[in-house]
Amino acid sequence: MTLSAAFVSVVSAEDTTRPVHTYSIVARDVETGQLGVAVQSHWFSVGPLVPWAEAGVGAIATQSFVNPAYGRDGLKMMAEGKTANETLYELIQADESEEVRQVAMIDVNGNVAAHTGKMCIQAAGHHVGENFSVQANMMLSDEVWPAMAQAYQNAEGDLADRMLAALDAAQSVGGDIRGKQSAAILVVSGTSTGTPWVDRIMDLRVEDNPEPLKELHRLVTVHRAYQHMNAGDLAVEHGDTEKALEEYAAAEKIQPHNLEMIYWHAINLVNLGKLDEALPMFKRVFEGDRNWATLTPRLLDVNLLTVDELGLEKILSVAPAD
Repeated sequence: MTLSAAFVSVVSAEDTTRPVHTYSIVARDVETGQLGVAVQSHWFSVGPLVPWAEAGVGAIATQSFVNPAYGRDGLKMMAEGKTANETLYELIQADESEEVRQVAMIDVNGNVAAHTGKMCIQAAGHHVGENFSVQANMMLSDEVWPAMAQAYQNAEGDLADRMLAALDAAQSVGGDIRGKQSAAILVVSGTSTGTPWVDRIMDLRVEDNPEPLKELHRLVTVHRAYQHMNAGDLAVEHGDTEKALEEYAAAEKIQPHNLEMIYWHAINLVNLGKLDEALPMFKRVFEGDRNWATLTPRLLDVNLLTVDELGLEKILSVAPAD
């Protein structure tokens, strides 16, 4: 099949195929079992198309003249017991346009498979390593995927940190020849609880941004802070005020200018009998947005704030005048 013929075949299937030329990584953390995909492209909203992952099953990146069915069907096949290698082989064999596909898969056991079709636009290639694969097409040079592999292997931190390091490395040697536009990261648990919203550890997308990797890094930081907030809320729900205070303080440390994080930290200080310690925090929040002062008395009715009338007056006294 010639490139022009392949292109006609691809673009005729508008419901399933998009020309997403990009670089990505699929990986498995050997310590936690977490599975993930991270991607950057000069294409709008790359997140819904390229990265696919399911807890306890595997992770897939499908790109170049992308067919998202590789993600859907690949996860289904691996969930049924096929390895990443078996799954990718079967999908490639059944695809008349495999020459323009670039796909990488990793299963829950760490088996890795990758394919770069011979009609993928140069520079294009992939590198399969232990528990990961990096792949790229339409790059400025063939330095991209080796740089990604080295960066991932040398990086420290959790799976998200290391995958982001791989994306940064790709960009540092030129990245996509057309530039930058969108990015995404998806991380799931190595084992399934049967509850998708618990198993999906991180799912962040940058749809359209002149610096998508910088924005993705920022979102990952915010996400980590809100993970602590969520843990704090859960602790409140279970009546563990000390744990809630610990989690809210951790969130505030990551995002020191986030008024909501400061506010709930202050609320839990009050609930621990540390009203005076909380007052400067309330003052900062109320000065930033007086609506928080309006909200505060309402927490009494739902037992989220434990304070007497005098204590409430003291809290509200630090709010700016109307």
